[in-house]
Amino acid sequence: MSAARTTGAPTAGPATPRPSSLSSPSLGAAALAVAGVMFIAYPAVRPWDDESTVAGAIAAMSSGAWIASHLFGIIGFISVALGLLGLRDLLAPTPAGPTAFAALVTGWIGVGLTLPYYGAEDFALHAMAVRAAGGDRFDLLAMVEEFRFAPVAATTFALGLLALAAGTVLAAVAIWRSGRLPRYSGVPFAVGFALFIPQFYTPAGVRIAHGVLVAVGCLWVALGLWRAGRRDTAR
Repeated sequence: MSAARTTGAPTAGPATPRPSSLSSPSLGAAALAVAGVMFIAYPAVRPWDDESTVAGAIAAMSSGAWIASHLFGIIGFISVALGLLGLRDLLAPTPAGPTAFAALVTGWIGVGLTLPYYGAEDFALHAMAVRAAGGDRFDLLAMVEEFRFAPVAATTFALGLLALAAGTVLAAVAIWRSGRLPRYSGVPFAVGFALFIPQFYTPAGVRIAHGVLVAVGCLWVALGLWRAGRRDTAR
């Protein structure tokens, strides 16, 4: 038997794992772009009737615009979570990778704690307002206040938004350190979510302006992710 011949060709090493499509920078960019649009639409579409009166609360909360606007907010939060996943995927090989991972985990916890309150604000308050508009006799304003300021609900909501703010601040730090995206692009992103709780206590015009700030932050990071993803694909 003749000895096995060697071709001298180099042995192929293990293939470098590619990020899955679910965690790619391109998906992260698309998700953050969607989030930007949603966070503009949320306060812009939301009814701004005087909710301290029964008539105003019924007019606002029983409307289709109430359902749509809060649903836009819910979609926005989910999209931010997906955007943080794409950011983590892009920055994982850089020295900022651990910070990007911390931003992802903290942000996901924040979104998870925030969404139940938003769901109840959207659907439960709407259902109560529709019943009140139909003539059911109960103290609508008292029930709205009882829900919004119930200790567990309010605490969970506040902790969720604080965790999300912390996650976006960590994301901004990771962007600053990574060298893969424009250094300042994470700053409006972090500032917008850091101001999410205070903006609830401001007039409608300020809240709409805040939505624009959050959108700018999301879209700037989205643009950086998209460009970085295209550069990596071209290599």
